[in-house]
Amino acid sequence: MIPLNYYVLLSGILFTIGALGVLLRRNPLVMFMSIELMLNSANLAMVAFSSALQQLNGQIFVFFVIAVAAAEVAVGLALIVQIFKTKHTINVDEMSNLRG
Repeated sequence: MIPLNYYVLLSGILFTIGALGVLLRRNPLVMFMSIELMLNSANLAMVAFSSALQQLNGQIFVFFVIAVAAAEVAVGLALIVQIFKTKHTINVDEMSNLRG
């Protein structure tokens, strides 16, 4: 059996990588992937604690978080495609305003 500390450590490392990806990268696609990595690291910690406490509530909550994250990715990618069609770039630094 793998100790709970390992799951928490892995979750913290993944969250840190995701946070650094959001803060340091300027590509919106990489930023969305980093946000998803942060959400999944939180899900990993929640499932680990839920399993350690023998409760099913955390795992059910993670199921809903994954569903909402999938919808968020679909909307985010649609926005990125539309911005690319109008601005011909997806660089965050070059988009100072969102007027068409």
